[in-house]
Amino acid sequence: MTLSRLRVRLTLWYAGTFAVILLLLGAGIFLAIGIQVSTRLDASLVAATSAVIRATHDLEAERAAGRAADAVEELHIPDRDLYLFDSTARPITPPSADDWIVAAARLAANRGRADTDRTSGERELRLHATRFVTPSGTTYIAAAVAERPAIVDQYAWLIGTFGAAALFGIVLVVVGGFVLARQSTLPIERSMEQMRRFMADAAHELRTPVAILRARSEVALAHARDPAGDAAAFQAIEREADRMGSIVGDLLTLARADAGELPVVREPLYLDDVASQAVEAARALAERKSVTLEVGAFEEAKILGDSNLARRLVLIVLDNAIKYTPSGGNVRLDVIARDGKRSVIVSDTGIGIPSEQLPRIFERFYRGESARRHAEGAGLGLAIAQWIADFHGAHIAVTSRSGGTRVQIDFPEGV
Repeated sequence: MTLSRLRVRLTLWYAGTFAVILLLLGAGIFLAIGIQVSTRLDASLVAATSAVIRATHDLEAERAAGRAADAVEELHIPDRDLYLFDSTARPITPPSADDWIVAAARLAANRGRADTDRTSGERELRLHATRFVTPSGTTYIAAAVAERPAIVDQYAWLIGTFGAAALFGIVLVVVGGFVLARQSTLPIERSMEQMRRFMADAAHELRTPVAILRARSEVALAHARDPAGDAAAFQAIEREADRMGSIVGDLLTLARADAGELPVVREPLYLDDVASQAVEAARALAERKSVTLEVGAFEEAKILGDSNLARRLVLIVLDNAIKYTPSGGNVRLDVIARDGKRSVIVSDTGIGIPSEQLPRIFERFYRGESARRHAEGAGLGLAIAQWIADFHGAHIAVTSRSGGTRVQIDFPEGV
């Protein structure tokens, strides 16, 4: 899946999720409004039947010839139809009622109350009926009927406003989701680009020693056996094999470091001891190049870290300093402990690094033109050094000028 398709899918997921949330919210609001309307309607019907009951009670003392019925007839509540039935559910006032209203009154006569719904054409009706007994002991049933209000019509403005806000919100989510998806996939895009560049650079660096190995092998096989010639061929093959092995080893180190699979430990150690070991390991290279390797200040410096990685870090810096220092030059190492920092400083009298190249020296496979001319390498050493420094919470500062480079590695103070 391409990143553009991934971004579109993420945007659609954002929009779809937001739409579902809005739908559920709208449904919840609509349901809550419906329940509230029904509750208010039922309360108003109970109040209407209570009014009928009060009117009947007030006039029971004058019960002659339907005075109670007259009282109910005089009672008027807007948008409510009022009924009074005797104990057998026979209509008293008005003198007639629909069958379903009579059936509800009969149910209330038996159970004490009744609530029912009825659809009449496009109208939805709600009925509440209750049985009551007057002070004289006469049983009646009071009933009230009202039309259930249409929520869509009654709250059309609210539904319209919510719909417009929801549509506007979805548009914002689509736009914002796409921006967010783009921003969230930028690291992936950069990682993929770095991986492609890393693989291309690795193939390029490995292609040269492989080509040399093949050429040397073909030349050796094409000629008659000659001890001197064979020895020279095998030495060249050995050099290229060592170089290729070094590149593969560095690649494996970086790959395992990126994956978090490189075994490391954190323990108290002394930076001066680590630096001393690195100096001894680099001394042979310095002698082969006729470069003077000297040790200056050598203070006790306790840090917390991995001794093998710390040694490799110092050795990488020393190796670079020696490789890019001409014969007769000097490389100096100092270990300093002051101001809460433990520092290793390597300075040389080498070819220097152009200022425009300094920001890129820690990139994998990066090598400036002058570096390519003066020494072999794959451009992985400083990338490994940077990873080791990051692991230790250390900072590498590089300053350079024509005729020398100074590398200072500042470690935090160990516990």
